Amino acid sequence: MEQSSSAGPVQIVTITEDHKFVLDEKKLKNILYNKRALGKKIGLVSIAGDFRKGKSFMLDFFLRYLRAKDNKEWLGKENEPLKGFDWRGGATRHTTGMLMWSEPFLLSLPNGEEIAVFLMDTQGTFDSNSTVFENAFIFALTLMVSSVTVYNIMHNLQEDNLQHLSFFAEYGVLAIDAYHTSPFQQLTFLVRDWQFEYETPYGFNGGEEVLSDRLKIRENQHRDLELVRSRLRQCFRKVNCFLMPHPGLKVTNRKEFDGRLSDIETDFKTQLQSLIPETFNIENENFIKEINGEQITSTDLFEYFKSYCAVFASGILPSPKAMLEATAEANNLAAKSTAKEFYIRAIEQHCGGDRPYIHPNQLDTLHQEVRRQSIEKFRCARKMGGEQMSQSYLQELENEIAELYSNYKKHNDSKNVFAFSRTPTTFISTMVICYLIAGLLDTFWLGGINFIFMFAFWVCFALLFVWLYAKYSGEYAEVGEYIDHFADVVWNNAFQPVYSKCLQSAMRSVLGHAKTD
Repeated sequence: MEQSSSAGPVQIVTITEDHKFVLDEKKLKNILYNKRALGKKIGLVSIAGDFRKGKSFMLDFFLRYLRAKDNKEWLGKENEPLKGFDWRGGATRHTTGMLMWSEPFLLSLPNGEEIAVFLMDTQGTFDSNSTVFENAFIFALTLMVSSVTVYNIMHNLQEDNLQHLSFFAEYGVLAIDAYHTSPFQQLTFLVRDWQFEYETPYGFNGGEEVLSDRLKIRENQHRDLELVRSRLRQCFRKVNCFLMPHPGLKVTNRKEFDGRLSDIETDFKTQLQSLIPETFNIENENFIKEINGEQITSTDLFEYFKSYCAVFASGILPSPKAMLEATAEANNLAAKSTAKEFYIRAIEQHCGGDRPYIHPNQLDTLHQEVRRQSIEKFRCARKMGGEQMSQSYLQELENEIAELYSNYKKHNDSKNVFAFSRTPTTFISTMVICYLIAGLLDTFWLGGINFIFMFAFWVCFALLFVWLYAKYSGEYAEVGEYIDHFADVVWNNAFQPVYSKCLQSAMRSVLGHAKTD
């Protein structure tokens, strides 16, 4: 399925001038709730690293691959400019905040199931305008929400690159201790402009040699360095490394360079054809995004984004424990959201939108069954944070379902014109009958009995006035419901039997005439 021509990068996180971040929930929701992704499992591939190191440039080749799908010539034509995420050469930062491609790409698993793949670009870190907190936030959010994180670094895999991961290693150990699962999925160190191809070859094989050497624990190594190395393998289910050659001087030194393959060195293009297909290898067990061992959907991811951003809202780097608690909260919110969506979809199929009116008893029976299934769906989902946290979200789910049911009842009742007009019809009919009977009694000088019917007349008049006020002012809704109930009793016990008998009599008469004819 092709993407629309209007697809493009969307800023979902903005960094303000006073170094605060703003999550644009509306834009993020528009992306993650895209109808092509709803209900599907997802993969989120993101790229992070220092500023001005070609992250957006590399991400546009990711786009080319996804657009081309199974086409072996996905790299494109030699003179075709590179388009997608904005990029440019130079020494000043270009990408700010976080950007996500506006529409998902659909890939098929070997069993035929489709998954939705999202791409995310991030602001380059460690420039002269970024604060330590800003860098930590960008890197943290990227790792927490991505299934595959490409860590873009230059020339070599060095100690400072590993140290940037120490905070997440602490978080990871807490998550493993609490839930016995690695919190992060795949981390790929992408070493750009690798200069030592004569010692270690380009690609994943050479990268594995470098990675094994850098993560090796040596004798008399400082305790902090040991911890980072031992925890890194624990916290990420897969850590690999790719050595990438220099793209050529035409790429880095020419201001007018627009991404044409003809200006890029052959070695770089060759390695792209090795790196990118493996990055999007959907048979890789880490490609589909998981939280707490459960594969999630795009709507679940929306809840995680909100929770992670909320924990950073104070402007202070949160503790690993706070990050773990935010994950647990988002996990319960996602389970609640999934159960609630199930309830909405099931009820909508029967009485939503322009579907016909159904009997209240039938609607109530449907509600009880769907409510039971929704709550069961929530309870069966793997959740973090313990029973106490789970119970609080279960209570919220039950309250929200009750509110939804109330709204669906009103919507269903609004479709029944007769049901809505039953109360005024009942009272007006009663008033007319009482008035006629009172007049008839007065004719026969039975004024004492006449009083009873005139009293009933004025009671109905008063109730009708109060009902009209309650319905059209929105006040005293409960009083209006009591009056509706009273009118239903009168209708069902007085008018309905008479109406049914008259209808039956009329039908017998019609049938009798038909037989005679």
